[in-house]
Amino acid sequence: MRKLLEGILDFRAKRAAGYELLFKQLAKRQNPDALFITCSDSRVVPNLLASTNPGDLFVMRNVGNAVPPCCAHSGHSQTDDSEIAALEYAVQFLRVKDIIVCGHSDCGAIQAICSQTGMDAAPHLKNWLDFNRLALEKFSTDLEFAKAWSAQDQISQKNVLLQLTHLMTYPLVKKAAAQNQIQLHGWWFDIEGVDVYAYNPDEKKFNIIDEAEAVKIRARLINS
Repeated sequence: MRKLLEGILDFRAKRAAGYELLFKQLAKRQNPDALFITCSDSRVVPNLLASTNPGDLFVMRNVGNAVPPCCAHSGHSQTDDSEIAALEYAVQFLRVKDIIVCGHSDCGAIQAICSQTGMDAAPHLKNWLDFNRLALEKFSTDLEFAKAWSAQDQISQKNVLLQLTHLMTYPLVKKAAAQNQIQLHGWWFDIEGVDVYAYNPDEKKFNIIDEAEAVKIRARLINS
């Protein structure tokens, strides 16, 4: 807590003035470019990784960057309304053009579903991880992995794709995607390597987002 307090004081003294105009504009409305769905892990910092400013990203965070799927019968989320509320707001009110699901290396959620260690003492966490557990068996033959990735990191990458399929179970996302109003993207952050990877659907693998890969991604964008 002391570190946070010192940070607030440092921001007020040294940086707040530089953001004054931006926040005056943001005080009236927000117009983010994308909905960024990522893990609660403290090592994953979306604005830092993408060099974005306040107002650029609408961020939804939870354990394991999960998107509970929509129930086919009721049309509602299979869990509480938190995630779908953020999704509805981003798509229907903020009109974001892109949704990014970003996983990461050394993910505690993935480690938990692999080992099941300590889950009896955390029943709510155990239930929540049901929305990640299918990544253990899904996409096992469809993906090409770099040799450097551990089995746990490979499952973490599969989990990103699993959550993208969950997003498409929601009628509002499916409709917006069919009308080319929105695009879904799978990203993955390698903490140790300090690199972000993007899933390339043509190559069926995660590629590092360098200049060459950025050209391919831009070519696939709706409003490129």
